[in-house]
Amino acid sequence: MTRMTDYKAEHFRWQVDGAVAQITIDRPEKKNPLTFESYAELRDTFEALRHDPDIKSIVLTGADGNFCAGGDVFEIIEPLTKMAMPDLLKFTRMTGAVVKAMRACPQPIVAAIDGICVGAGACLAMGSDLRYGTANSKVAFLFVRVGLAGCDMGACAMLPRIIGHGRAAELLYSGRVMKGEEAERWGFYNRLCSSEDVLGEARAMAEILATGPSFAHGITKRMLHEEWDMSIDEAIEAEARAQAVCMATGDFTRAFEAFAEKREPEFEGN
Repeated sequence: MTRMTDYKAEHFRWQVDGAVAQITIDRPEKKNPLTFESYAELRDTFEALRHDPDIKSIVLTGADGNFCAGGDVFEIIEPLTKMAMPDLLKFTRMTGAVVKAMRACPQPIVAAIDGICVGAGACLAMGSDLRYGTANSKVAFLFVRVGLAGCDMGACAMLPRIIGHGRAAELLYSGRVMKGEEAERWGFYNRLCSSEDVLGEARAMAEILATGPSFAHGITKRMLHEEWDMSIDEAIEAEARAQAVCMATGDFTRAFEAFAEKREPEFEGN
């Protein structure tokens, strides 16, 4: 298997600096829409990241002032209107697999969002672990505006957990734009930044995460995802088991030794 540090992407920009990988959706002339090929490559990339210990965190962004305009109207939407049900289902399962892969990879994903972030682009932002946005950004789950349901790529499950059921219902039923300040106030954004600084601040957070206990970060991400379907009692038991595993790692021992010696710990992800 090719290490992700050596990976060459075909349908988006891929770069690795140290332990931080950056994915840049790069079709700026159309505000960075997705194609059948870029969906598939994003899915495969996040699935491959699941098995690469060298990448510790990920930044997801778009080129030239926009995040992602969703599916390309003429390269995806138009062909979909001519497909039979088996191919339609194949497509919707593929798009959902992108978010599944994002949630399954252990690395925290920090999205840097400016400008247009709509449709599938909004779902990519939703599927990230942290979202840094700008006042200039416009987030919209547009599916209803093209005659589709709001239940796309996990939106009906995940969006209510991020911003609350009532707010999510409003966005999914109306397809309206949620501007940056509202997105931050509603909790969709972790932080509101200037357009000039949003990528730099997202990268700075990704670098902080990359220097932390990556094994433990992966456990935290997994438990945040899996505990949605658990009772409180089940969650407490699951966390007890997960934390016991983390306590058996070298990172835990090294952190104690560093504390005892009054120095900063150095984590190795094991």
